[in-house]
Amino acid sequence: MLHILFVCTGNTCRSPMAEGLLRKYAKERGMELEVRSAGVSAISGTSISRHTAAILRDEGVHDSIQSSQLTGQQVAWADLVLTLTGSHKRHLLQFFPDAVAKTYTLKEYVHDEAEVAEDIQELDSLYAEAEMSIALGGEPDAAALQRIIEIRQRIPSFDISDPFGGTRDDYELTAAEIRKALYSLLDKLESARRL
Repeated sequence: MLHILFVCTGNTCRSPMAEGLLRKYAKERGMELEVRSAGVSAISGTSISRHTAAILRDEGVHDSIQSSQLTGQQVAWADLVLTLTGSHKRHLLQFFPDAVAKTYTLKEYVHDEAEVAEDIQELDSLYAEAEMSIALGGEPDAAALQRIIEIRQRIPSFDISDPFGGTRDDYELTAAEIRKALYSLLDKLESARRL
């Protein structure tokens, strides 16, 4: 069974929405997935936002989801870590650089343009190497830092919009972004399962 971890900031809006919706959609397709979510700045045990809860209820999702602070144990548990923005991904890789091979933003993971995928892979490796240098008391390579800048300027944004503090309409727009990405994710996982 594939273990998928969604990561956002406070684990009250986007990642619990993705968690609940993916669990539902996978079940509808007869796919066995275990799905969890966490936040890079979450307070464990906090309730999800009322608009997120309402959207999940409207979708028929009645799971009891509460926020959870991101931990190394959760990252180790996951076969696939999907962040909701690039900054969440960079934060995660700063603390868990060994997770680089299984960590993506949700939108980049389902994106299928080969050239962009190659840039992302190189960028992730450069970030991981820079973090490792810093962790070992060194300085990141200047040429590598310049290369990071060059690549970041070419890559499109793969961020899911943040509805925190917004209206129900803001949350609906975010939910639509997440739904679209989750349908593509399930298609990708089903294709891989058939191979």
